[in-house]
Amino acid sequence: MITKYTEGNATGGSRCRRTRTAALHLRVVSGTGRALKRLVVGRAMRSDRLGDTLLPKKLALPIFASDALSSVAYAPDEILLTLGTAGGSFAFTHSWQITLAVVCVMAVVVASYRQNVHAYPSGGGDYEVATTNLGPKAGLTVASALLVDYTLTVAVSIASGVQNAASALPFLHGHQVIVAVLLIIALTAMNLRGVRESGSFFAIPVYLFMLGVIALAIVGVFRKLTGDLPMAETAKFTLAPQPHMDTLSQIAVIFLLLRAFSSGCAALTGVEAISNGVPAFKKPKSKNAATTLLLMGSISVVMLVSIVTLANWTGIHIQDPDNPGNLLLHGKPVKGYDEDTVLGQLAHSVFHGFLPGIVFVSIVTGIILVLAANTAFNGFPVLASILARDGWLPRQLHTRGDRLAYSNGILILAGVAILLVIVYDAEPTRLIQLYIVGVFVSFTTSQIGMIRHWNRNLRLDEPPMPRARMKRSRIINAVGAVMSGTVLVVVLLTKFMHGAGYAVAAMVVLFALMVQIRRHYTNVSKELLLAETDDDQLLPSRVHAVVLVSKLHKPTMRALAYARATRPSVLEAITVEVDPEETKALQEEWERREIPVTLKIIASPYREITRPIVNYVKTVRRDSPRDVVMVYIPEYVVGKWYEQLLHNQSALRLKSRLLFTPGVLVASVPWQLRSSQGHELRYDGPAPGSVRRGQ
Repeated sequence: MITKYTEGNATGGSRCRRTRTAALHLRVVSGTGRALKRLVVGRAMRSDRLGDTLLPKKLALPIFASDALSSVAYAPDEILLTLGTAGGSFAFTHSWQITLAVVCVMAVVVASYRQNVHAYPSGGGDYEVATTNLGPKAGLTVASALLVDYTLTVAVSIASGVQNAASALPFLHGHQVIVAVLLIIALTAMNLRGVRESGSFFAIPVYLFMLGVIALAIVGVFRKLTGDLPMAETAKFTLAPQPHMDTLSQIAVIFLLLRAFSSGCAALTGVEAISNGVPAFKKPKSKNAATTLLLMGSISVVMLVSIVTLANWTGIHIQDPDNPGNLLLHGKPVKGYDEDTVLGQLAHSVFHGFLPGIVFVSIVTGIILVLAANTAFNGFPVLASILARDGWLPRQLHTRGDRLAYSNGILILAGVAILLVIVYDAEPTRLIQLYIVGVFVSFTTSQIGMIRHWNRNLRLDEPPMPRARMKRSRIINAVGAVMSGTVLVVVLLTKFMHGAGYAVAAMVVLFALMVQIRRHYTNVSKELLLAETDDDQLLPSRVHAVVLVSKLHKPTMRALAYARATRPSVLEAITVEVDPEETKALQEEWERREIPVTLKIIASPYREITRPIVNYVKTVRRDSPRDVVMVYIPEYVVGKWYEQLLHNQSALRLKSRLLFTPGVLVASVPWQLRSSQGHELRYDGPAPGSVRRGQ
């Protein structure tokens, strides 16, 4: 066989080479994208490896307790700052009372949640407790509060971490927002790798923070007992009362103490995270979760009491950053002085003359405040997945990603937290005013739910020992409900006008949104429910196929071939006459090629295309209601995004109209242009959502 070389063959060979080159380029680009994703996220995990992600207590403590442990880094600041608005020594004389009250509430809340994790170990936490015992509306209230609180946890923790880091690294001043956004992105990437892997990475900094604060407390107490504890740098100042605090009435004093108490209760945030994360623990899950909860509460109390005590001994003063100028030196206002945080000042005082200790405490405090956001990155996606399972949130939030983490929830949490950080300029004092409302809504509601849980179980005929245990548990939950409800009222009274109102508004909006989502899913389920005798199971009497023709070319011929291959009862091609000359040329070419399909020409005096086709299809449907009308639309498949703007606009409009027409089916018949060759390589591998629950 002799092959004659012609210019056409050369062109064809050149075309093949270009196609292979383009495919190779796309393969390289696609491979690079996958390699970058694997570098950030890691290799995809099989669903049957979900058990490998379960956590021992030594990892669960830093993962789920980092928020609660880190709260002691900024809760003392909020107590002293609020009390400091009264001026003088008011903060020194009352801070220990506020701290004692916070410790009492924490002890009761921890004891209450130990009952929760034993009674409801499935991971629904407060949402499950409230839904089961108080009804769906109560559960949805708790869920909306927790989702808002988790989001604020990320924003507050990151902002506080950056602020603390700035005390040791002055070059961060003025760049807090950028640094905070970058840190949220880094945390997002780590959590997309999976709970266990991120926990292993974060465990060491959390334990180092605990070591740093405990060492600070031990050294501080030792130097106090030996009379060698230096005073803080701000001890030389005094605090002038803010203008509205010049003369404090008894009611004003009580209100100020209540406001300081509500600010100090920020130390309780994160306690609920363990009850939401019980399924992530190794077996026995409930026992390990309860032990971790007790460890977390004990460590938090010790650290909080130590910091506030040392702050009083070293004479630390904190002024309100929103109302500066309250610091006085020899009775004169001090301008332009920026104090460090309480922990920062304590480190300089306790470790005076030992620079490594100062730097260590500053760095680990900044890190733990950043990592506190990791608690929310574990709690928010899990709660969102449960809500999505129950139909309150979009079903996509119940999808696990490559690393068996709830990737969609992680990304949504990160996006909203970044927005908050930008809007509030990464200032923790402004953000914390929105904080803790949600967590005490969930505390109070879940404790009331647990009371009803024990009441219901006590009505059953149980042996004496279990009944005694249940009665004791009911008392603990009752005390917890009263105390957390009191704190909630105090927070709303003292912080509503300072920003807590925005958090409440966000909860209301989220509640209403979830109700609408659930209503939509319910309506769709009812509409799609199969009846005993469903008309949709009946075969149509005939299939009327219509092929849309704009001009006679390869895509049109392919659409005609596919339509003929389905052997419909009626097959016809239609074209809309916009330009009579073009229509005449099409008709002549149609006849010349002897295409065995009837071509109908629809007049369009106003040069419309979509409306005449839709009207014609509706007419066919109306004349034969039991027929199915099948519309074949030839479409170009292009490789460049800008090429899409140049093609398929008429087809897109037609599909949008026809999809809403009952009894009409639409089929796109693709024709791949040369620019699209090789693009299928981009879509190799699992599609989004292909890894589902992983259970």
